[in-house]
Amino acid sequence: MKPELIADYACITGEGPLWHPDEKKLYWVDIPPGRMFVYDPVTGEHSMVYEGDSIGGMTLQPDGSLLLFMAKGAVRVWRDGAIRETIIEEIPDEVETRFNDVIAAPCGRVFCGTMPTKERKGRLYRLELDGSITLLLEDIGCSNGMGFTPDLKQMYYTDTTARKIYIFDYCQDTGAITNQRVFVETPNAEGEGMPDGMTVDAEGYVWGARWDGGCLVRYDPEGNEVQRLSFPAKKVSCVTFGGDDYADMYITTAGADVRETDGPMAGALFRVDPGVRGVPEFRSRVGL
Repeated sequence: MKPELIADYACITGEGPLWHPDEKKLYWVDIPPGRMFVYDPVTGEHSMVYEGDSIGGMTLQPDGSLLLFMAKGAVRVWRDGAIRETIIEEIPDEVETRFNDVIAAPCGRVFCGTMPTKERKGRLYRLELDGSITLLLEDIGCSNGMGFTPDLKQMYYTDTTARKIYIFDYCQDTGAITNQRVFVETPNAEGEGMPDGMTVDAEGYVWGARWDGGCLVRYDPEGNEVQRLSFPAKKVSCVTFGGDDYADMYITTAGADVRETDGPMAGALFRVDPGVRGVPEFRSRVGL
């Protein structure tokens, strides 16, 4: 399971890897400078396809468009190489910050977190099918990775600065999340880092990236660590499955602006053969 370097765009905060099964390509972003990239594993080619406002996360719509979650709480549709539609221009309470990590739910709603501001901590919202938005959680240190259990009855949610991955009961019909409890609390120790982006594999195990921990950790459904993979980058930010039969794992990293401390490949995109398959991400169905 040695990480394979795929592309090095010297990302300050490489994030949000998303496999596009229609195109058979991987998209990912560099949040602070507002860049988005695409990689074609068949040809090995990759390129920057967008530069503009910061993108904190994205989902895939049924027609293949990307739903971008951006600075100031904006939500926009990107299709055929350009932004084509705006779902939300801005969220008044989020104009000083941006979205950070999102996930589409089975019915097409989107859970979307925001970064803290100087005045308050972060939040978690739910973007409804009609484009309206519902506030779910407040007082979040840094809203981050999410995922669903295979039976779709529970949802994982990460607060990075709290060092915790939570698990909630999840209702598909309403989108409600309830009964919050701790799934994993990462050690507050040198070299362990903090939990960041995550995904759930076909066996129901959770893969969690470790910001400042330089690794990717696999947990069983009870929250026990069963595997750890190290990277030549201190800030491992997010992970997703892709490729044929979702047998490949793609991992983003950050810290290219501080490579002297964060590693020679900080900010690069990697691929791993994990020996287990993933499952397709749900598609958002917002504004349709």
